[in-house]
Amino acid sequence: MAKVNYTKDDIRRIAKEENVQFLRLMFTDLYGTIKNVEVPISQLDKVLDNKMMFDGSSIDGFVRIEESDMWLYPDLSTWMIFPWGSEHGKVARLICEVYNADRTPFLGDPRNNLIRILDEMRELGFTDFNIGPEPEFFLFKLDPEKGTPTVNLNDKGSYFDLAPVDLGENCRRDIVLELENMGFDIEASHHEVAPGQHEIDFKYADALHACDNIQTFKLVVKTVARKHGLHATFMPKPLNGINGSGMHLNMSLFNKDGNVFFDEKAPEQLSEQAMYFLGGLLKHARNYTAIMNPIVNSYKRLVPGYEAPVYVAWSGHNRSPLVRVPIARGVSTRLELRSVDPAANPYLAVAAVLAAGLDGLKNKIMPPKAIDRNIYSMDEDERKANQIEDLPSTLHNALKELRNDQVMKDALGTHLYKNFMTAKGIEWDAYREQVFEWERDHYMEMY
Repeated sequence: MAKVNYTKDDIRRIAKEENVQFLRLMFTDLYGTIKNVEVPISQLDKVLDNKMMFDGSSIDGFVRIEESDMWLYPDLSTWMIFPWGSEHGKVARLICEVYNADRTPFLGDPRNNLIRILDEMRELGFTDFNIGPEPEFFLFKLDPEKGTPTVNLNDKGSYFDLAPVDLGENCRRDIVLELENMGFDIEASHHEVAPGQHEIDFKYADALHACDNIQTFKLVVKTVARKHGLHATFMPKPLNGINGSGMHLNMSLFNKDGNVFFDEKAPEQLSEQAMYFLGGLLKHARNYTAIMNPIVNSYKRLVPGYEAPVYVAWSGHNRSPLVRVPIARGVSTRLELRSVDPAANPYLAVAAVLAAGLDGLKNKIMPPKAIDRNIYSMDEDERKANQIEDLPSTLHNALKELRNDQVMKDALGTHLYKNFMTAKGIEWDAYREQVFEWERDHYMEMY
């Protein structure tokens, strides 16, 4: 989606011409959940002048009740009119940054935190960090009477299948049309490997607006799916025995001269800076896994046999490692991190990978040699000989790794890190106290 630098007058004019009657002031909480304050169009001037307040103590991971008053500062470049309206007029949105009562940026706001890391990037002489996400999702049928999700998939299709096997095609096509109406540049749309699983790829953007686009994408997918009597979920592994959903992140770093990852004369045409950035991604991989894969269910996807990465390695020639280097070169030279899943808060995930890469650049961390064979076919001794580590196998183990990495803790900042660790610790404790049907099936009669 092309970034448009709207002015206040542009927004006032468009709102009047398009009969916009309501404004959604959107922001994202610690967990990556979209929150919003909806106001009538009569409040537009107040919104544009950064005079809208809300109760921050009502948002998980924000502030205590005695610090509750917070400001919403809209990013005017995120102005967008939703394609679905109502008889009372259209609804527009602005994505906001959250500010404290004293008008300083609130560093518990994931978007503000990413802006902070991008500022650090610019201090090092870089101009842009571009992100191209590949979010996957499942479509389940809704219970027609209760309107709640069932575990019944909407089709039995597989990778690149065509209707009538792919019954989600009409829903997916409507999602694409809605996204295009909102300014998204859709590059591809197809059925994924698992039944009921889909992927829609949209064009890369600068890191901040790529994260905005991911949040908008999720909202549109869920809204359109419901119109088709379906529930769209970005849960990484909703069913056992099939592939889970990932959200690969393609990334490239720029300075005033262009893509710093490309060097026509270097081996594989990957610059020294690309190798250092890659080295940082691999060095911190185990430590940022809790951020890329933030829920208990994430680790049901990160298991051998279902195409998700399990090992810390890189390659330009196969898809089993954690980081892949696609064959495109020149301005399109990029690294693809394959472990991320769509439950991740995109602002935190992108801040973490950028911080990891910048650490690689600052400390000239060279990656180990590329692994150009199927890692899943290697035994443990072979992996060890090739310096291949395992990713954490549970949220609990991932949190322990995050706790040991100062670079990743700094990437989140004190407020977000403390609240993230507390919330995820509670989540893990709640999960491990549960007894599941699998355990009863295996152990009830045996012991």
